Amino acid sequence: MAYDVCIDIGGTFTDCIVAGPDGAARIFKASSTPGAFERGFMAALELAAGHYGLALRDFLGQVRQLVHGTTVTTNALVQGQTAPVALLCTAGHPDVLTLREAPRKRTWNWRTDYPGPFVPRNRTFEIGGRIDALGNEVAPLDEAAVADAVAVARRLEVAGIAVSYLWSIANPAHERRTRELIAAAWPEVPVTLGHEINPIPREYRRTISTAIDASLQPIFSTYLSRLEAALRDGGYGGELLVANCVGGMMPAAEIIAKPIYSVMSGPTLAPVAARALCDAPLIVVIDMGGTTLDVSAVRDGELVVAAEAMILPYDMLGLPKVDVRSVGAGGGSIAWVDAGGLLRVGPQSAGAEPGPAAYGRGGTAATVTDADVVLGIIDPDYFLGGSMRIDRAAAEQAVAGIAGRLGLSNVEAAYAIHTTCNHTMITAIEDVTINEGINPRDAWLVAGGGATAAHVAEMAQVLGVRGFTVPKHVAALSAFGGLISDLRWEAVASLHTSSRAFAAEAVDALLAELRDRCTVFLAGAGVAAEDRRIAWSFQGRYETQSWEIAVPFDLPEGGLQASDIARLTAAFHAAHEAIYGFKEEGDPIAITTWKAMAIGRNARAGERPAAAGAEQPPPPPKGQRNVYLRDAGGMREVPVYDGTVFRPGMVLAGPAVIEEPTTTLLLLPGMRARVDGGGNYLVEVSA
Repeated sequence: MAYDVCIDIGGTFTDCIVAGPDGAARIFKASSTPGAFERGFMAALELAAGHYGLALRDFLGQVRQLVHGTTVTTNALVQGQTAPVALLCTAGHPDVLTLREAPRKRTWNWRTDYPGPFVPRNRTFEIGGRIDALGNEVAPLDEAAVADAVAVARRLEVAGIAVSYLWSIANPAHERRTRELIAAAWPEVPVTLGHEINPIPREYRRTISTAIDASLQPIFSTYLSRLEAALRDGGYGGELLVANCVGGMMPAAEIIAKPIYSVMSGPTLAPVAARALCDAPLIVVIDMGGTTLDVSAVRDGELVVAAEAMILPYDMLGLPKVDVRSVGAGGGSIAWVDAGGLLRVGPQSAGAEPGPAAYGRGGTAATVTDADVVLGIIDPDYFLGGSMRIDRAAAEQAVAGIAGRLGLSNVEAAYAIHTTCNHTMITAIEDVTINEGINPRDAWLVAGGGATAAHVAEMAQVLGVRGFTVPKHVAALSAFGGLISDLRWEAVASLHTSSRAFAAEAVDALLAELRDRCTVFLAGAGVAAEDRRIAWSFQGRYETQSWEIAVPFDLPEGGLQASDIARLTAAFHAAHEAIYGFKEEGDPIAITTWKAMAIGRNARAGERPAAAGAEQPPPPPKGQRNVYLRDAGGMREVPVYDGTVFRPGMVLAGPAVIEEPTTTLLLLPGMRARVDGGGNYLVEVSA
């Protein structure tokens, strides 16, 4: 007997999904425990073990694979709680992080102060020595300057050191020697080198990712060390895999070495899951947790990767990552009335403690969850399948405070909170569709998060989409994505060449080196030879352009030949046309960076929901209750169904409420839900 487990820690709940020996996946939820997340992690495992009738130690002894999605590093960045670091840079270039790439955000907003650099000037040290673009040493490294910088950094009590010199990607000798000098003077401090963490020509992007990684090293290593210790004490002897920002997972040791890859790792698993559940050409994934809504897209079966991922208002991550955008809209988002008398929802959240007023843990502010209770969408006696009691009176009292300020009835105020949250989420969806030149009406929505099914129907109506999917595992969609995600790891290197004078021999040698690095990684991770794959891409641009685009390509078995430049050029033109709507086939192409993505195939990754079969009538409702329906003019009696008795092929027309142990699906009039072979609800929206 063996179990596969993925645990995703959110702001309110820690989601655990387990695929048991029978192949069925089950969801378990425990409250998140900020400040000691490992406690919530282990509590979720305790719930799973109890379900299977096992002691925790016996259960963990039978776990074959354990994957973890985390927002620890994301939260540290967003909340400004990263560790203080020092930056060692080339003499004469201390302002790389101040100047950035000439920020284009809010260009005309004169009220915005120019933001400070990620690493302040008093912790930025100029080091003499120079490498040119061809890798030649123009001036030797000033080792005395390195020693002085380390001494000052030590007095400043920094927790890490970032080293990013000009053209280290062409010749890393100075960066490597700097690390040796730091290790001799201060062996305890972690050091991040730019040419290792992000070997690309873009100086700012390489430097910001180096600084961010260095600032996360102490935080992430401490967190994972505590988590791994708790797992060992609990009886787990296997390897912990951690989700990364490129849509896969990595062994804990690998991601501890590069913690920047853990940023936004949890939310990137939701589109992985959606891709396995739906084959629509354009999928928009809406994953609503307790604190935030994460929105992402899948186009033609491929995850959308952002080259300019912004993690802070004016600083980017520096690394490409799966494009997931977040807004402060979740079940715990707090409703408030501003000075002008307008209702706002979020971004403040009640979090896990004290949580919404309805949780009965001392919260008094009205939240989205409280509003859904007042509207009759959530049954106080069946929250989390009845395992958690909800205080309806406390929810009504919290909403009454908002109702009094707005001059509305309790139900009207609750709907105002509900729909305001919906429109905040709709704006986020428009950000990944309309703002990217995509008509959202062409999309199929996939819901994620326990609260989303109560909101997605109205959002689908407003957006005018054809329909949406509420997965059977909607309450733990990201965790389900971790259960089926592949092992992924990147090897990147820079080598500048062009279509006019393609350096085929040098490029082929570089690609062979990248292939070897990927092979070593996959072998070390225990991936069988038949499950290994390498995905290739390059960064290129027309020579007169400023910015590169990523272009995938296939590498022949015999390596790259000079004749292959025509194929690479054609791939670039096609990619450029797909992104920008035009191509210039007569223009030469510059290629700057080469990437190999090592992929260890997960046997579950290819699983698809079975066909639904012939249509069947739904089971009889288990009861009726009053639910607010805007188009019907207010509270109306609606049939309530037990989702656990639905079978593939069953069809149900709205209005109706379907209650699952971990979510509640509201169907509005004109909607038709059908259950597929995997137990997922496919909902069609009438025009």
